[in-house]
Amino acid sequence: MGKLVLVRHGQSQWNLENRFTGWVDVPLTDQGREEAKKAGEWLKAKGFKFDQAFTSVLQRAQKTLAIILDILGQSTLSVEKDQALNERHYGALQGLNKAETAKKFGEAQVKIWRRSYDVPPPADKTEFNPEGITESLQITAARALPYFYSHILPLVKSGKNILVAPHGNSLRAIVMDLDKLTKAQVLELNLDTGKPIVYDIDSQGRVLSKTTA
Repeated sequence: MGKLVLVRHGQSQWNLENRFTGWVDVPLTDQGREEAKKAGEWLKAKGFKFDQAFTSVLQRAQKTLAIILDILGQSTLSVEKDQALNERHYGALQGLNKAETAKKFGEAQVKIWRRSYDVPPPADKTEFNPEGITESLQITAARALPYFYSHILPLVKSGKNILVAPHGNSLRAIVMDLDKLTKAQVLELNLDTGKPIVYDIDSQGRVLSKTTA
């Protein structure tokens, strides 16, 4: 049996400013660094040691992971970084204030863009979306899950302890799959920043237990 630990990155500057972030590479706040520190301290208190770690190519996730590993005394641990674990691309919403966007389009519509499984935000080209990209959770899952099942889960199934520090929606895609949530259930799934989620997984890939810090 291996352990899979998932930790959403700590609070970022645009989390603090209540802005849609997506692929924009913003840093952690002081609170975000403190959240990462507390996650590391919780894992240390539980006696965790990891065999490998994974994160995205964005600095808020990488810094969260680095803080955790430093507290665990595992700063030299092998870390694989891949765009497959990036946050979902929020399209034309990137950089916009969430409250102001809700006033403009309505809270119900913005909730659908933020939380639904298969409805992406608008793809208009903007300052923070010059290429006109957008992703739904379904599209995010289409890149995150194949990577998870080819690179991460086999290690856990082999009995290794693996730490993954991704983003809210790449993490939602993984949790949705592991917890076998429906499209309706994932609409209400919100994952806190800096809170470890621990799965015990057997050699067949079956989830035996799940705990949250």
